[in-house]
Amino acid sequence: MRQAGVLDVGCHSALLTVVRRRPGAVLEPVFSRKVRLRLHQTLDHKGRLERAGVKSVERAVAQAVAANPRPRGPEVFAFATSVIRDAPNRDAIIAHVARTTGTHLRVLTGEEEARLAYVAARQWAGPTAGRLLVLDIGGGTVEIASGTKDQPRSVHSLPLGARRITRDWLPGNTTPSPHRLAEIRQHLRQTLQAVPDLPLAQPGVRVLACSKTFEQLARLAAARGKAPRAGRQLTLPQLRSATALLADAKPSRRGKLPGISRHRAEQSLAGALIAQALMETCDAKSVEICPWSTREGLLLEHLRVPHTTADRSRLAG
Repeated sequence: MRQAGVLDVGCHSALLTVVRRRPGAVLEPVFSRKVRLRLHQTLDHKGRLERAGVKSVERAVAQAVAANPRPRGPEVFAFATSVIRDAPNRDAIIAHVARTTGTHLRVLTGEEEARLAYVAARQWAGPTAGRLLVLDIGGGTVEIASGTKDQPRSVHSLPLGARRITRDWLPGNTTPSPHRLAEIRQHLRQTLQAVPDLPLAQPGVRVLACSKTFEQLARLAAARGKAPRAGRQLTLPQLRSATALLADAKPSRRGKLPGISRHRAEQSLAGALIAQALMETCDAKSVEICPWSTREGLLLEHLRVPHTTADRSRLAG
């Protein structure tokens, strides 16, 4: 029975996931261990990971790998997302972690992350899904992919992640002014509109949103009693309402809103603004929340899973 493992080191956690492929379950969980990180608090003004951040990555990787009850299990593909990929001292971080833990972190380009998110979303949606438009909001970048087959026809990666927009446009523990919000919206809109051949949500296109940002916004809308599918779908009017709620709340209060996790509260407003700009620019009236993204795409490819109808209940996160 084939198994595959992925260690995903991001801004907020290092997550080791081991799955296997068996009849009736495309990805059946075998083992999972998450170690919490707060790398956004250890970045300097140039985006370098300071010494405390590097040490926390080292500890998190070591703890995640050591917790695996199957040390002789499948080879684990370890990768770092944009917080490390885009750091000026990236090579030093990767070398230090490899030397101290024996685990070599690989980095994926934004375009490759977009491709893998599409692969995962296509498998999750099933073989009859037709044309897909896949939106994924990360900490440093936004990924957009579209197509009608197992591999996407177009992929885009843009420097519009929630952590990046928070750092560049919403610094400090303050509530932004209407003028600042208008400036952010204009920046997001202009950047997206400048993308050549940006895919649109034309009639017949199924729009899937693959990120914790979209998941939390959908949960916020559901908790307010304005989501028809209990957090599985997010419409543009619901998103606009959620964005206004986050904009009016002080950063220290956002983590207490339903659906918004405390460790993502600071960048939740930026995430909502990005999500709204994405949906408006791509003409998406609503998105379907897809719990699979880059990590699942890697697992699927390492297991060499053919395109079949996915059992969505087996691995939802």
